[in-house]
Amino acid sequence: MQKILAAVMEKPFLPIQVREFEEPELEMNSAILDVRLSEVCGTDIHLHAGHLAGVPYPIIPGHVSVGVLRKIRGSLVDSDDRRFREGDEVTFLDVHGTCGACWYCAVAKASTRCPKRKVYGVTYGVADGLAGGWAQSVYLKPNTRCLSLEGVDPQRFMAGGCSLPTAVHAVERAEVSLGDIVLVLGSGPVGISIIICALLRGAHRVFCLGAPEARLQVARLVGAHQTKDFTTCTEAERFEWIRDLTGGRGADVTIEATGNPHAVVDAMRFTRDAGRVVIVGQYTNVGDVSINPHLDLNKKHLDVRGCWGSDFSHFYKSVRLMTDPARSAAWSAIPLKFYGLSEVNAALGDVAAGAASKSLINPQLR
Repeated sequence: MQKILAAVMEKPFLPIQVREFEEPELEMNSAILDVRLSEVCGTDIHLHAGHLAGVPYPIIPGHVSVGVLRKIRGSLVDSDDRRFREGDEVTFLDVHGTCGACWYCAVAKASTRCPKRKVYGVTYGVADGLAGGWAQSVYLKPNTRCLSLEGVDPQRFMAGGCSLPTAVHAVERAEVSLGDIVLVLGSGPVGISIIICALLRGAHRVFCLGAPEARLQVARLVGAHQTKDFTTCTEAERFEWIRDLTGGRGADVTIEATGNPHAVVDAMRFTRDAGRVVIVGQYTNVGDVSINPHLDLNKKHLDVRGCWGSDFSHFYKSVRLMTDPARSAAWSAIPLKFYGLSEVNAALGDVAAGAASKSLINPQLR
């Protein structure tokens, strides 16, 4: 068995260390994936800061990855029951272990709320094996759902990374439709992918309120019609900005993707009467905010929805989208920065500081 290097987060706040692991014995219907690229995203920042409950530290982070199937034992099939072969390039759904039988899975049709839900790189720890993408190889457990990347540029897919299926979920929850004016709060990776997906669903105009200017420049490159740096203006000025752009009404749809709870209140106030609001950025508990239930919600006749994570359908649609060179072209405008395994702490720092639009771990880099 060969040795495999992986980056290990021992516990919150400690520097991440590269450790050596034995290649595992394969169970029936499992595989070894040699990683080409793995994402560094906001979830990893939360993991390193200890913001998520129930994380079994130490862990190998990296929950969205692409790579090549090096070894398969038994049968590994796609959603159309086609068998994968060794040498195939794939990605895999990071969510694993949803039961399909509990009340949330079977009745509510909300598998993201399944109590048995596990996530590679997040709720699987080192004790569970090579279960994170910041490694030379990942052990794909039985029943891991893989998707072929045949005809897909892996770098373009990873420019979207986990933000892409999240954005697909968000625009579906928002019911973005032809002619809508959409306001996106946040210009990080999720906000950028939401801009692109909203336009693909037929939005007439997409505006973005975010920061810093480098990220707003990317927002414009991918199609945002106008942007505004929220750090350079007051709340009243932001309100007037969106009102001026929308004939005094406000956006038809506002999607919050900031992580700042105060942006939830802004989302409600920046949306027109009888409009739609989707909250996707509140991944961790960062505190309470106050709203006026009469003025901010009821009198406005708003439809406000939460949006948590993504499921297989959103991953599937993301990969399908990436097989179309024209409709996926916008993600090529997102600047990528690559790091080796020994540079994961620098990658984490850059993402935390907003210094990189998209940071990717390439385990082959020395």
